[in-house]
Amino acid sequence: MHNLLEKIFGWCYILFRKWGFGDTIAAYLSLFVNIFILSVISYYIYRFFRLFLVTIMSIVARKTKTKFDDLLISNKTAMYISHLIPLLFIYISVPIILNAYNYWETIFGKLVGIYIVLLILWIIRTIFNALKDHLKSIVKFSDKPIDSYIQVIMIVLWMLGIAAIFSEIFDIKIEKLLTTLGAISAIILLIFRDTILGFVASIQVSVNDMLRIGDWITMDKFGADGDVIEINLATVKVRNFDNTTTTIPTYSLISDSFKNWRGMQKSEGRRIKRHILIKSNSVRFLKNEELDNFLNIQLINEHILKKKIEIDKFNSQNNIDTIIPLNGRNLTNLGLFRKYITKYLENHPGLNKDMILLCRQLQPTAQGIPLEIYVFSKDKNWENYEYIMSDIFDHVIASVSFFDLELFELPSEGRGVFIPN
Repeated sequence: MHNLLEKIFGWCYILFRKWGFGDTIAAYLSLFVNIFILSVISYYIYRFFRLFLVTIMSIVARKTKTKFDDLLISNKTAMYISHLIPLLFIYISVPIILNAYNYWETIFGKLVGIYIVLLILWIIRTIFNALKDHLKSIVKFSDKPIDSYIQVIMIVLWMLGIAAIFSEIFDIKIEKLLTTLGAISAIILLIFRDTILGFVASIQVSVNDMLRIGDWITMDKFGADGDVIEINLATVKVRNFDNTTTTIPTYSLISDSFKNWRGMQKSEGRRIKRHILIKSNSVRFLKNEELDNFLNIQLINEHILKKKIEIDKFNSQNNIDTIIPLNGRNLTNLGLFRKYITKYLENHPGLNKDMILLCRQLQPTAQGIPLEIYVFSKDKNWENYEYIMSDIFDHVIASVSFFDLELFELPSEGRGVFIPN
């Protein structure tokens, strides 16, 4: 190869000397001619390999079922490789063309070497980008933080590339350069602190399956409430339900708490847990004649009849004086209301009856008695879920007055009346 290049670039100096030019003029003229020849040959090498590689890759892409080669084409891998081949030819030819010009040979050789290193890194980057897009199209890897892993690999490669560039510029062996970098590792750790933290966090997130692309998460600290659309080495992107985007540092997922709704989405229902406040002074015992009126409510008429028989039997056997309601057993309007709500929930078509279905009384507060509904909707879609929950509480609130109960409300402030002069 070296002899061939000497024949290609050595003839013009001899020719100019034969034509009678002096040594210096012949050297400069041959230099310009050789540079021109080098440019022309490099250009045609580039054109040939670009056409050859793109054509070959296109043919292979059409005949294979995998989409990886299509992604290599879309990422222009073949085009960058076609740049590399003539660059290598130039790198080999420079010492021959500039043999008599040591200073310029050194400078030009170093520049070409640096460009070769950068181009190789760029080619590797396009291959990894194609690999990333290919893995994301596979269901098995679609929810994995592929971006994080590729970014880590590229950071390592860029560090090696920068080391190679410094080695080329200062003529230092790369082993010595890496030893020096090891000595200043504390500074490197400080510079790449967020990257290292993000890398460790992304590994923990992946290994522990804490987060996947497509998960719905809530993180109040960063105002995030939506679907995860991207997991990178340093950040996690969340598309909120108002179509804004929140960027969260990856390591915050380990250091801070967040809510992942994946479990709910995979379960058989979405939880409804909400309460209303009943005024405590509206709770009372029910008289027999009042129970007769409640028999018209179909959902609880059987329950009332059954309880009425039980209570009458108990009070009769124990000679209870029923004139005072505190004696013996009696039904309360709140207890009957709870039973009605339970029956209503059991018959609601939007709830999952195989999961917990509960209407319970919580610890009384200064605002009244909390009556909580704890159920699971069949439909987990946010819009439909809100509709089901609103439908239930519309009915519950409207039903309160039928049982002679009252909801707690803060007293509204009186508005002054304007009296004209």
